[in-house]
Amino acid sequence: MTDHDIAVPAERVHQAGILEPAQQAGIVVAFLVTAPDRQALQRMFQTLTATIRYLVSGDDAPTGRGSGDGLVSTPYENGMLGRGAVPDGLTVTVSVGASLFDDRFGLTDVKPARLRAMDEFPNDALDPDRCDGDLLLQICADHRDTVLHALRILMRATRADLQVLWQMEGFTSPPRPTGTPRNLFGFKDGTANHEFLDRPELLDQLVWTRAGGDEPDWVTGGSYHVVRLIRMFVEFWDRISINEQQRIFGRDRDTGAPLSGRPGERVPGQEELQLPSYYRDAHGNTVPLTAHARLANPHDGTADDRRMLRRGFNYSAGIEPNGQLDLGMIFVCFNADLDRQFVAVQTLLIDEPLVDYISPFGGGYFFALPGVQDPHDWLGRTLLA
Repeated sequence: MTDHDIAVPAERVHQAGILEPAQQAGIVVAFLVTAPDRQALQRMFQTLTATIRYLVSGDDAPTGRGSGDGLVSTPYENGMLGRGAVPDGLTVTVSVGASLFDDRFGLTDVKPARLRAMDEFPNDALDPDRCDGDLLLQICADHRDTVLHALRILMRATRADLQVLWQMEGFTSPPRPTGTPRNLFGFKDGTANHEFLDRPELLDQLVWTRAGGDEPDWVTGGSYHVVRLIRMFVEFWDRISINEQQRIFGRDRDTGAPLSGRPGERVPGQEELQLPSYYRDAHGNTVPLTAHARLANPHDGTADDRRMLRRGFNYSAGIEPNGQLDLGMIFVCFNADLDRQFVAVQTLLIDEPLVDYISPFGGGYFFALPGVQDPHDWLGRTLLA
C-alpha cells in the first residue's frame, strides 16, 4: 500500500483531522451559511457528510450525479486526481462558528457555552474580512492536489448553502532531521503534544468537550477548534542572533530541547521530548522568565489543565505590498474548554518578546462537531436534533 492509498475512516466517535499527525498539506476555509431555513441547513450537513465519505474512501462517484459521458451532462468529478477519488490520508474536519447560533435556524439555546467571535488580544492586527464565520472546513491530506480536489468537490456540492468568506492554504515541513516539524522561524512546533497524545484520560480532559454544567447535551465528543492566522516577520527575525532567538522561545533551535531540562531524561536523537525544568533557574538566567515556552507552561503543575492539542501549518502567500515575504503560520489547536486552555495561555503571552516578530491577523473560534457513528449518521445530527 502506497501513501496515497491510505484512507482515514469516516465513521468514528470523534472527527478525523484532530488526533492524526498533521499531513503535508492543509487548508482552512470559512463560510457564510446561506441556507434559507433549518431544513435546508440539515440537508447541507447531510450533503457535506455524504461528500466527505466519498472523498475519504476512494470509492466511485456517488450514483445519480451524472457521469459526464453525455453531450450536456456535467461530471461529478473534476479530474484533478485522475479517475475517481484518491484517499491520500485525506481528512475533512467540519466546525461551526458562533454566528451560526443566531436566530436564523433556531439554534440560539444550544450554542456551545464558550463559543464566540474570536477575541482580539493586545498586539493583534485582526482583519475583519479574515475572521470568524458560520462554518469552517479544515481539509488536510498528504498532497496539495488532494486538498484542492476535495475543496472543489465540497464547494460544488454545497454551493446553494455555503459562501466562502476567507481561506488560507498551508503546508507541514517534513521532520528535519527527525521528530516534530519546524515552523518558518526554524523551531520545532508542537513538541508538547507528545505529553498526552497516547493517554486517553488526558485527551478527555484536554481535547474533548463534554455535556453538563453550562454546555448543551450535543457537544459531547466535539472540541473547541481555534484557528489563528499569524504573519511572521522573517526578514526581521533573520537579523537577530541565534542566542536571542533561542532565549525568546526557550528552546534549542537545532534539537528542540528546552534550554533547561531535567537531568537523565534526554533520549538520544529525541532531545525535543525532554521536559523543561525551571526550579534551578528561578530568576531566568538560563531560560528568561518571558520565554515563550516558559510563559505558556512553567511545568510546575499549575498549567497541566491548560495544555492544548496543536495541529498547525506553515503558509507562504507571496509578497506583501512593502516587498517583504508574506510567510507565517496557520495556528490550529483543539481544546476541551476554550477559556481554560487557549484563552488562558494567550493571555499569559501578551507582550512576550515574540510579539515583535509576529502579527496575528485572522482566524476564528469554532466548534468541531462530534463524529458520525455509523453509515446512516451525519455531521450535525445531534446539533439539530
